[in-house]
Amino acid sequence: MVQKPKGPNAAPEQPKRRGRPRAYEPDVALGKALDLFRRQGFAATSLDDLSEATGMNRPSLYGAFGDKRELYIKSYQRYREEARASMVAIFREEMPLRQRLERIFASALNIYLSGDTGPRGCFTVVTAASEAVGDPEIRAMVLDGLTELDKAFANCFRRAKEKGELPETADPAVLAQLASATVHSIAIRSRARVPRKELEAIVNGAIDVMVGGKG
Repeated sequence: MVQKPKGPNAAPEQPKRRGRPRAYEPDVALGKALDLFRRQGFAATSLDDLSEATGMNRPSLYGAFGDKRELYIKSYQRYREEARASMVAIFREEMPLRQRLERIFASALNIYLSGDTGPRGCFTVVTAASEAVGDPEIRAMVLDGLTELDKAFANCFRRAKEKGELPETADPAVLAQLASATVHSIAIRSRARVPRKELEAIVNGAIDVMVGGKG
């Protein structure tokens, strides 16, 4: 084969590219997937839905996150980390019990009522609890999350009892389960688009019961 001679006006050769550059941010893509799973659940979310939401084609999704189930689990882990981060300071800081409970429930409502297309509720209650029935790994994650919340609340009530904010007959473990049940109730109701004022009324009534009606 005869090569053509290069003239003085010939365009310079472009360096060869090494592979295709990553056209997405994994952290952003995972957040998009999380929003979609929270809104639609696992079964109703297709790979095409995820591809459209994240801006990634199927091979890229598989390469970055694995199959749909793995992406769902990673999304749930991300949700739990974000929810934990939003409340950890409230659980740890020193403050009166009523104030602490008010701030915890207000933070929960902020999470549940967020969403561009309407309240998204709680990932655990809205979708993960359903998937936990047939998936041992997701079931373990759900149980771990429930236990973690119960323990955090129990510690709050135990400290309050030690400081004299609760009567000697108060049972921190039982109060913790009541507090957790209130969290789950407002999560479900928020998804049903119950107005925030009504949800706050439920919270205030529950707090009155938990602290013995003390203002």
